[in-house]
Parts: sequence; structure tokens; C-alpha cells
Amino acid sequence: MSTATTDKPSSGANPSETKFDAEAFAMNVARAMESGGKALAAYLKPRESGEVQDRPPAELAEVVKTFTSVAEYWLSDSSRSSDMQTKLAKDYLDLWGSAARRMAGQDAEPAIAPSPRDKRFADPEWKSNQFFDFMMQLYLLTARWAQELVRDAELDPQTRRKAEFYVQQVTNAISPSNFVLTNPEVLRETVASSGGNLARGLKMLAEDIAAGKGMLKIRQSNPDNLVVGVNMATTPGKVIYQNEMMQLIQYSPTTENVLRTPLLIVPPWINKFYILDLKPEKSYIKWCVDQGITVFVISWVNPDKRLGSKSWEDYMKEGPLTAMDVIEKVTGEMKVHTAGYCVGGTMLATTLAWLAEKRRQRVSSATFFAAQVDFTHAGDLLVFVDEDQIAALEQDMKAAGVLEGSKMAMAFNMLRSNDLIWSYVVSNYLKGQQPSAFDLLHWNSDATRMTASNHSYYLRNCYLENRLSTGTMVLDNTLLDLSKVKVPVYNLATREDHIAPAESVLYGSQFFGGPVKYVLSGSGHIAGVVNPPASNKYQYWTNDNIKGVTVADWMKGAVEHKGSWWPDWREWLGGLDPEEVPARIVGSETLPPIEDAPGSYVRVRA
Repeated sequence: MSTATTDKPSSGANPSETKFDAEAFAMNVARAMESGGKALAAYLKPRESGEVQDRPPAELAEVVKTFTSVAEYWLSDSSRSSDMQTKLAKDYLDLWGSAARRMAGQDAEPAIAPSPRDKRFADPEWKSNQFFDFMMQLYLLTARWAQELVRDAELDPQTRRKAEFYVQQVTNAISPSNFVLTNPEVLRETVASSGGNLARGLKMLAEDIAAGKGMLKIRQSNPDNLVVGVNMATTPGKVIYQNEMMQLIQYSPTTENVLRTPLLIVPPWINKFYILDLKPEKSYIKWCVDQGITVFVISWVNPDKRLGSKSWEDYMKEGPLTAMDVIEKVTGEMKVHTAGYCVGGTMLATTLAWLAEKRRQRVSSATFFAAQVDFTHAGDLLVFVDEDQIAALEQDMKAAGVLEGSKMAMAFNMLRSNDLIWSYVVSNYLKGQQPSAFDLLHWNSDATRMTASNHSYYLRNCYLENRLSTGTMVLDNTLLDLSKVKVPVYNLATREDHIAPAESVLYGSQFFGGPVKYVLSGSGHIAGVVNPPASNKYQYWTNDNIKGVTVADWMKGAVEHKGSWWPDWREWLGGLDPEEVPARIVGSETLPPIEDAPGSYVRVRA
């Protein structure tokens, strides 16, 4: 009997140093085929029961329509079409000539080389092995040609944006790194483990399709030792209030005195609030508490069909406005500092404009983390926004009452598909490697549903019609005007953000009526915000000049600061209202604690 194991990866042994075990390979192939059958069964079961209705996705029509527009441009002129084909043929001939010279033992410059930052082709064998080198260059030339077809075509801006995105998705999917026989790392692993990687990988594939109820739910993190309330979201506190839309958490003080004015955090409802309370060493919430701030956080409900009609107005009134009333009852303070993250920041901005119009003074300051109030430069998500796509999405949401969190999560993952989709396809299902336990990616996969009414309002009023910054958004029969928002604003953008681009956040700063401090952090939408001082990572830039400038112009006069922006924000906050009071107990006689933080709403999984 063979002694080869099929349970553990081989850690990438060199096949020349590993004896291939044919018997073990046959056994592993059989196990892989068995797991493949289970994967197929997991895919078919919900379709046979009617739980899942198979129909062409609405996005397919958009892809076909977009590619048709590109094809029409090139095929409408015979000389243009000929030039396009000639260019690709020349690239292929150059590659063939280079490969032939190399096979003859001559030095030959590659026809094309991958970007140094392209992790897919980091393995040395992509260049040292002539076959893999040829496959890589063939792919890169084809991908470049496809991208140039879009770049050089005469298209309207939205069609061009969609075409660039769709071409990128297709070219990422067909990369030779995504297939067993054309990926040197996977081939080495297959030989070294006698196919054990494939057996493990297809087993994980079957499990992930079953977990997704007939749809592939790619695991990005090992859930072991990542439990909300146990290993994450552990900052001590209590839920002191709840309604059908949110739970309000108050955190226990750790300092003798605290700022008189408490802080209310409005997180996005697209994801869960504990992005700001991951492990203790990464927790922004814990850091704020340790800095002498009385912290309150909204934990949004994970809505079902029953709440599908809940609108943006309902979220505002039953979320931040109700939270402000509760905080006043608990602390006696009529005003709060506020902070909003991503779409939670957009919600906060509309709330501030509504309060201003009603002449209600409830807020001392507003901090925005990677949040947009103007959507002129809204970035990659604009690819999903036009009348046809929104109408199709509304039709889908009408029956369910909600947008499933998995759909939004997939949209975000597609913005970085090489990093967040295909790298895991290769690692999980081809190499058979269980992903490591990573709190950030675990949070990323802990998606939430969105009510149909609220999501439709957001897409139309913000992304499609850009009503908030232009002063035409109506909420609760009230016309909103950001210029009437006079409270001091700390407006944080992140340099590599694809969701709320730094350009968009900077441009949006001009619409507030009070003083705005624009700060640019290193890294992206998450890591640029969740950047604790102790990690000493990244940096941030400041520059008081924000009027009528681009980010490039702003950077020319900006001052770079090493490390986290958190201490800078705390200094700014203390400068607005430095008065302190003795630390407060959690809750009150009229609002006693309901349950321990992080509460029950955050534990409901989509």
C-alpha cells in the first residue's frame, strides 16, 4: 500500500526531488472526481427543489450590449478592422520569433513582460521554462490587444467604462495562471503531492458551493478562531437600545475622565460595523475608548423581506436621529461628535443637511471615513450604474424585498478580481490550500442584505443623479443643502481607494458650509482607515488648501506624516471641545443595558 498522504499540502517541493506515487495519484484523482460529483450535486440540488431559479443574469445583457458597441466601431470600417487584426498578428509573429530564437539557444528579448507588481507571474519558472514563458507572453499580448480595442474605440464615457471593466474581467479569468496545466506552481504541487492538492481543492469546492446554497461562495479566510464577540468585536460594552433597524452600543470607559461630548459612529449597512472593532490591536473603537471618548456605535440590522420597504428616510430617522435622542437621555448631552464610514458617511451627510434645514443643533463635528457626498468622480462602481442596470436590479429586488449581500460582495470583489477572486481559486481549488485565518477577509465575507427601497434610493439619488451635492435631493419632504452644514468636518480619503476615490472625497469637501480638514491616508478603502498607530504602517498627508484643486495639485503642497492618522484626528477633535467630565457608566436607569456588545444583530449572517 502507498504511504503517500492526501491530507496535507506538500509545501511546494521540487518535483525533481519528489518521487511521484502513481497509486496515490490514482487514489487522489478518484477522490477529486468524487468531490467533483458532490460539487455538481450541491449546485443542482437547490435548482431541482426550486429554491434557485436558473436564468441568464441581467448583467449578461449588459456585457453583450457593451461588447457589441465595441465590435461595431471596429467592424464598421474595413481598413480599421484590418489594422486591428494586423496588429495582433504582428504581435504573435514577434512572440513566435522570440520563442524560436530562444529554443535555438540564442538570447531573445521577450515580446512583452508582466508588470513587476503582477503576483500571478512571480514564480521564476514563468520565465525560466520556455513553455510557461510562451503561454504567459501569449496571454499578455492578447490581453493588451483587447484592452487597446476599448481604449482606441470611439465610445460614450459610460460604455467605455463598462467595456474596460468587462474586458478586464474576461482577461483576468482566462489567465494561464488559473489552470492546472499552464500554471507551474500548481503542476509542481500536483506532482509533489501525487494529486493530493486536487483532491483537497475539489473537496473545498464542493463545500463552498454547498455553503453558497448552489452558488460558489469562495472562502477567503479560515473561520477557525474568528468568531464575532470572541476573537473579533470584543471591546467591552452594552447594547442600550434597539429598534427594528439598529442596535445602539455604548462602550465601557477605560479612562477616569472622558470628553464631555460623546462620539456617535454611523457605519455602512452594506457591511457590518465590526470593521472598526476587529482584533483588539486593530480596533478603532477600542482605541477611541482608550483615548477618553464615550463611544456609541450603530449596529444595523441584517434586513429580510419584511423590512424591504424601509427607505433612506427610515434609516435616517430610526438610525442616527434616534441614536442622538438616546445618547441625550443617557449622557445629558444634546450634541454629539459624529463619524460616518463609506455609505454610512453619505447617510450622515444627509442627516446633517436635514438637521440644518430643520434648524436643529444636535452635532458638534462630523468625521467622514472614505465617504462621498458628490459622485462625479465616484470611481469603479460607476460601471454598475446606469438606468438599464438599476431598473433591472430594482426588478430583481422587487420580488425578494432585499438585495442579497452576496451580490454586493461579488461586485466589490470584482473590482479587484485578481486579488479577491482568482488568487483564491488557484490557492483553494488548484493548490488545495486552506486560507489562513484573517479577520479582515472574514469580515469581508460576512455580507449583509440591503432593503430594496433604501438601495434603490441610494443608487438613483447619489450615483445616477448626484442629487446631494447639487442641492436637489429631497428627504422627508425636505430639500437638502450641504452648504447649510456649518459644523467642522474631518474628511478622510485613502490614496488607493477604488470605492470612494480620493479625488471624489476631495471634490466633495467644497460643498460643506463650514471648515473642512481634508486628510489623505495611504493604502485603500479599508487598510487606509483601519490603521492603528501601534502598527506604524502607511502614512497620511495634510494640506489646508482644498478649494478648486485636484488631488495631484493638492499633493504638491501637502505635508507627509509617518504612521496613522488616528492621533491627528484625536488632536483635532480635542481642539474643538476639550472639556472633560468623569467617565460615564453604560446605560441609565431609564435605558438599562439589553445585552453585551457586540449585540445580536451583528451575528445574523446573510
